[in-house]
Amino acid sequence: MLSNLKSRIKVFKAAVDSNSDNKDKLLREIISLYDKAASKGVIHKRNASRNISKFTKSLNN
Repeated sequence: MLSNLKSRIKVFKAAVDSNSDNKDKLLREIISLYDKAASKGVIHKRNASRNISKFTKSLNN
């Protein structure tokens, strides 16, 4: 679960840098993966919330 999340984050960062069209879809996937990881106790819920906020900001700027 955690390795899949990290892989998706790398793809998302590359998409943001290259101004790709599928950024929104990737962000939704990342949010879903963070929520699943937090609910299963893999990561802390505040850590998930903080990172979701960070990636949403990077998409909007």
